[in-house]
Order: sequence, then structure tokens, then C-alpha cells
Amino acid sequence: MTDQQPDSTHFGFKTVKQTEKVSLVANVFHSVAAKYDLMNDVMSMGIHRLWKRFTIDCSGVRPGHQVLDLAGGTGDITALFSKRVGPTGKVILADINESMLNVGRDKLRDLGLVNNIDYVQANAEALPFADNSFDIISIGFGLRNVTDKDAALRSMYRVLKPGGRLLVLEFSKPEYEWLSKVYDLYSFKLLPTIGGLVANDKESYQYLAESIRMHPDQDTLKQMMETAGFEHVSYHNLTGGIVALHKGYKF
Repeated sequence: MTDQQPDSTHFGFKTVKQTEKVSLVANVFHSVAAKYDLMNDVMSMGIHRLWKRFTIDCSGVRPGHQVLDLAGGTGDITALFSKRVGPTGKVILADINESMLNVGRDKLRDLGLVNNIDYVQANAEALPFADNSFDIISIGFGLRNVTDKDAALRSMYRVLKPGGRLLVLEFSKPEYEWLSKVYDLYSFKLLPTIGGLVANDKESYQYLAESIRMHPDQDTLKQMMETAGFEHVSYHNLTGGIVALHKGYKF
């Protein structure tokens, strides 16, 4: 990563003012919301569904739990949690982006998932929930888009119940050099082209590829979670480290 001024941050490979990043990221997700699910299937060849199911399996979720699916977007993880917490539990799908939230709400209602899901537009850096509110918090493919990741992790820690766990599913650093080279070729050559053809939006997918490269690697994110207060932090590499699932507890 390059050096930054105190009031600047990264938007992909560009350096921008911190106050500008939220609106720039918002524009990206307003643009991709309608084709987001389709692009996820195309980009990952459907493997993203396995990553999300693995996250649920590692969550320890039980009937009656209160769950926050942060940066929940179009609701894939929320849907899986909803089925696990049952009628006595609750899942809140929270996202900073109204367009993504609307797509997620429509999709989940079409699936008949209505009784134990609420929707909240929220910034991860300042969550509008009481202390010690949730048994589980998940954030899937959203942390890299947050301007102040440390503030977001502290906010998640605050609203998590003692004994609760945080799950961070995010693109990360491939474990093997050959895989990194293949992944770079795919990300910077094929991905924007696919975004242009499928979603008519090459620029947004160029940003998404760049944002993945600027996200902290596995060990750095582990340290950030520990600094925020989480204990017994561990991570599990998926698909050779292209994606990693970090898990931490609040005691």
C-alpha cells in the first residue's frame, strides 16, 4: 500500500479524501445492484454460494439467535441465517446502500422469507444498535469497501453480545504464487470485460478488482480484529486464499 495523508484513503488504486469514499462506493453499488447476483454467479462460477454456506456452518447459529448480516446486500447470507434461527430468532439485513438493500428485500420476500428478517440502512462504522445486541455478526464481501475498517470492527464488537462471534468473509491474498498470477490476469483483464458485457458497467468491476488488492491480507486483518477487542481470532483460507473467513469472539 502507498503512503496516505491522514484525511485520505483508497478507492481502488486511487487516493481520495475520506469524505469522498462513501459516495464513490455508493455509486458503484447503485450501479451494480440490479445485476449483482448474476455477476456473482458468473464471476465465481457459483462458488460464492459454497463460501457463504461454509460461513453459516462456522457460525454456530442456533434457533432463537439474534443475527446481524452486515453489508448484507442482496441477502444470500441473510436467507441462510433466517432458516437456521427459526421463528424465535431474528436476522437484520443491514447495508449502507439503499439500492442493494431494496434488491435484497425484494428477493427475500419473493422467497417467502418475511417473518424473522428486518432491514436497516446502516454505516458499519457507527452501527445504530444497542450494546450487546447480537449473538452473531457476519460481514460478507463488505469490509473492504468500508472507509475506516478499524472503526467498523470496534462498532461490531460493541453491538455483539459477550460470547458472540464475528465472521468476516472477504477476498484475500492467494496462498500460491502461480495462483496469484492467474488471479491477477482474471481480475484485471477478464473481470472488467465480463462486467461490461453482463452488467454494462466495466468501470465498477475495475474498482471491485482494485479494492480486493488494497484490502488487508489474512494476518493483517487478524491483527486488526484483535486490536478491536476480539479474542481467539482465526482464519480459514478458501479456494487457495482467494477468499478467507475470519472468526473472532467477544468475551
